[in-house]
Amino acid sequence: MGNVVFQHVYKHYKGEPNPAVNDFHLEVADGEFLVMVGPSGCGKSTTLRMLAGLEDVSKGNIYIDGKFTNYVSPKDRDIAMVFQNYALYPNLSVYENMALGLQLRKVAKHEVELRVSRAAKMLEISHLLTKRPAQLSGGQKQRVALGRALVREPKAFLMDEPLSNLDAKLRAQTRAEIIKIHSQLQTTFVYVTHDQTEAMTMGTRIVVMRDGRIQQVAAPQILYDEPSNKFVASFIGSPQMNFIDGIIASHEDGFYFENRRLRLPLPKAYARHLQGMSQGLPNSRRQVVLGLRPEHVLCDADALQAEPYGEWQVQVTVAMKEPMGSDTYIHTDLGGTAIVSRADAHIPVRIGDTIKLVLRMDKVHLFERESGESLLLRGASV
Repeated sequence: MGNVVFQHVYKHYKGEPNPAVNDFHLEVADGEFLVMVGPSGCGKSTTLRMLAGLEDVSKGNIYIDGKFTNYVSPKDRDIAMVFQNYALYPNLSVYENMALGLQLRKVAKHEVELRVSRAAKMLEISHLLTKRPAQLSGGQKQRVALGRALVREPKAFLMDEPLSNLDAKLRAQTRAEIIKIHSQLQTTFVYVTHDQTEAMTMGTRIVVMRDGRIQQVAAPQILYDEPSNKFVASFIGSPQMNFIDGIIASHEDGFYFENRRLRLPLPKAYARHLQGMSQGLPNSRRQVVLGLRPEHVLCDADALQAEPYGEWQVQVTVAMKEPMGSDTYIHTDLGGTAIVSRADAHIPVRIGDTIKLVLRMDKVHLFERESGESLLLRGASV
């Protein structure tokens, strides 16, 4: 097993004005399941490929288990990589595909048989060992690719969007298998995906990337509850967080979120974060973006839920209902601003209805309009 350390790593491609990876600085603990997530082109796969030795490091250092690896060839890094395309040899059986890497390393025959058998049993593919890739389904091929990595018993597993070619059901099943494998092996996993659901369900910690830079590194629940900026808040969570432009206004009786349609009081508990902006002057203002998760937007149809929050009610028009089985997403229009509420599955509203929503101001996130940085996170001053 081994930890992985990135020390201010950059990747520059010739002819590109900006680095593909920009000052990536992070330590992955021994046995951790780290997930890198972000939109296409954010640098996550490039970072993984530098760790694997498939891309050169332009600047900075990478260590695996304390060993400086910038100039170590991929085969000597003691890592195993799983790609989104299975990269199986079509003329070899499942057993031969899984065993080939060990055989090339001159591992004893009985040890090869033991490792392949053990990995096949773990992945429930023992009955497929004599088949060839053409005879396998997509999910079975991905299990074989995982098995080929498992038999290596490396210090770290690197996975680059390994589930993206699978259908939804197989993706969920294989995701559970990978989580189980990590739990059993307690080996370091570094996993790249663009799917925030995968990231939230699999990672010990998640790295959110954008334009080659790390935006935030945290445990999944912390990312969801305490996003450090608007980008992280919008990327993590489905449906995504609601955003409303406005200002924070300081009045004698407290702070308010205001725009041309709204004037909603902020809880007094936020005062210590917001006092720095007022500097003792009434009506001082700051442009912000208010963020609120759909589960914190309550429909008035649920009177018991909404009753305690009368001062935070707004009137909206229902634009769309999105039934999800266990609950329903109500898409509404607030004077041109779209607001999504997560409601009861059987809520009695129709498209075109005028209803009231409660915006739970005790659950809001506030982001600076220009920078997108959180104004409430960890006591940040405004």
